[in-house]
Amino acid sequence: MNAPPAARTPVLLLDVVGMTPRLLAHMPNLRRVAERGFQAELGTVFPAVTCSVQSSLLTGRYPGGHGIVGNGWYFRDLGEVYLWRQHNRLVQGEKIWETARESAPDYRATNVCWWYAMGMTTDETVTPRPVYHADGRKSPDCYTHPPELHDELTEEFGTFPLFHYWGPTASIASSRWIAGATRHLLVTRSSDLTMAYVPHLDYDLQRYGPDSPQAVTAARDVDAALAPLLDQAHAEGATVVALSEYGITPASRPVDINRALRREGLLHVHTQAGMEYLDPWTSRAFAVADHQAAHLYVRDPADRPRVRDLVAALPGVDEVLDVDGKARYGIDHERAGDLVAIAEPGAWFTYYYWLDNDRAPDFATHVEIHRKPGYDPAELFMDPADRTVRLRAATALARKKLGFRYRMNVVGLDPSPVRGTHGRLPDAPADGPVLLCSDPAHGRERYHATEIKDLLLRLSGLRQPATSTT
Repeated sequence: MNAPPAARTPVLLLDVVGMTPRLLAHMPNLRRVAERGFQAELGTVFPAVTCSVQSSLLTGRYPGGHGIVGNGWYFRDLGEVYLWRQHNRLVQGEKIWETARESAPDYRATNVCWWYAMGMTTDETVTPRPVYHADGRKSPDCYTHPPELHDELTEEFGTFPLFHYWGPTASIASSRWIAGATRHLLVTRSSDLTMAYVPHLDYDLQRYGPDSPQAVTAARDVDAALAPLLDQAHAEGATVVALSEYGITPASRPVDINRALRREGLLHVHTQAGMEYLDPWTSRAFAVADHQAAHLYVRDPADRPRVRDLVAALPGVDEVLDVDGKARYGIDHERAGDLVAIAEPGAWFTYYYWLDNDRAPDFATHVEIHRKPGYDPAELFMDPADRTVRLRAATALARKKLGFRYRMNVVGLDPSPVRGTHGRLPDAPADGPVLLCSDPAHGRERYHATEIKDLLLRLSGLRQPATSTT
């Protein structure tokens, strides 16, 4: 006679971006998770950026194995740089719920705002997704699967606060919405795995730096927003796992890597309406800048030594990885750059490629995460050099509310206000990512991001606990 299947324990997985051991001093509700279970150092992957780390957490692979070599890359077959793509098929490798279903076909998973949500094989999916109107306007909203979940969440919590999720007005409001929606789904859907991405620390730590008073306030605000969700998980008998992808460290030195390549005649642009656009088709070399990592795409292999030496000599560059270096860092994948640059502590890479701000493309002064050929943390600020910026923003908002087309060109072209960054592997555990778990049976001093998939399976009761090690 076959034994009945073992009871599974529900797991709540919280990705609290930017949470570090140092910031936990200001987060009592999250600390209580560890007090019931354990706290561990969490080794991360390079580049330590959202899309790469999340994919490693869910697949158990390094970026060289799952293919997410950054928040974006140069799509060689399309001849375009794309950041923040959304289709889950880009992530190569079996995700935790897919592995779980091999032994437990009824295993349920719910995703609230983890990346690569489109086409994800979870039972419920919630992710930010604006309404892109035919006349160019963009309105806040979210995508859900199944579709009826959209109206259920909107009726309960209001329209997803998209403009509080990223950009100059990013705030705790988006994390509160996410926490509320996650609590609702935890109660109403009874999933084996409920996971949520909580972004707020990312904003003020990049704006003001991880050692600022604003960072302490942000940590307290996130902790308070999560308190009802954590209490609900405890009441539901769910195991809580709270972790971070990376720690944010002080930033003071922007590195204009593409401008250096352009001055050497390696990067080319094309011009339309007086504006310059990156021309990846004719460029001999260009960089996709992504925080403290930069993928260098070099058309002719004969140019690689020259590009490597040029970039390695730039102030703020720590290392330039070749084929062997990419393998050593676990980022050896065809999507990665032919070379990959790593910034020094305190430094980070801009995407800027124009040499005169009057020639910058119009999207440079907008929040345009899908059009910029690199990451732009200046999108977190209204241009501090423009005294009229708030008036212009208010005028644009009024036009939006009246249904007219509008331009929210409020982002400055000066990177110096940025005070926090990430991407390189952490130099000190206190400033790196951390793992909290409410189940003491699996306690260890350290886990690696590639081990979290297996840990989650064991917490669910689908695998035997591993022997405790340090």
